Amino acid sequence: MATILDVITKSLRPYGVSNPTATEASDALSTVNAMLESWSIERLYVYQMLEETFTWASGASSRTIGTGGNFNTTRPTRIEAGFTRISNIDYPYSVITKEEYDAIADKTRQSTYPDVLYYDNTPTLGIIYGYPVPSASISIHINSWKQLQSFTALTDVLALPLGYRRAIEANLSVELQGDYPDLPLPPSVVEVARQAKAALKTFNTPTIYADLGLGGGGRYDIYSDT
Repeated sequence: MATILDVITKSLRPYGVSNPTATEASDALSTVNAMLESWSIERLYVYQMLEETFTWASGASSRTIGTGGNFNTTRPTRIEAGFTRISNIDYPYSVITKEEYDAIADKTRQSTYPDVLYYDNTPTLGIIYGYPVPSASISIHINSWKQLQSFTALTDVLALPLGYRRAIEANLSVELQGDYPDLPLPPSVVEVARQAKAALKTFNTPTIYADLGLGGGGRYDIYSDT
């Protein structure tokens, strides 16, 4: 398995660096983390829509989410959708904006399960507000984006799906160009960086179905023409 140092070493080769110093490796580690953090807020670089299940306490209008929060998990970059399951029936909710949540006059109104959620993506612990407020303890399913892998040490192993290593190596070379202004990056590396990112976006593009209005619930995949 490749470590992030292996990736950094490959990314530095176009600049004639075959054995990076501790300073060079540390700088590149910071750069790759910043790059992946940036990719994490673009839907087509996010390879997984993760479904997680939590218990929402009765009478609670909000829950924190993140390491050590009410929902103890990695803090989501974004909450996309989800549902409440009661007696094997799923009741989906909508994710609304802050403006829409602020416009709700009585935020204390209770019901069996929330119809809408607002996610305040604060830096440490995110806060999820539900409306109406659950009148009993319920199980809630959340589909969310998670931040792509972050590295704390050069020995950390790359744990991302196929295609990400090539994209990271080539695009890290591009990101590092400012550190080596006297050594122009070969156009071939720039082209690999472009192609590798495009491949990730293509693979991560959700399948979109057109509703044909057929009585049997027929769907048409606009990409596969089926």
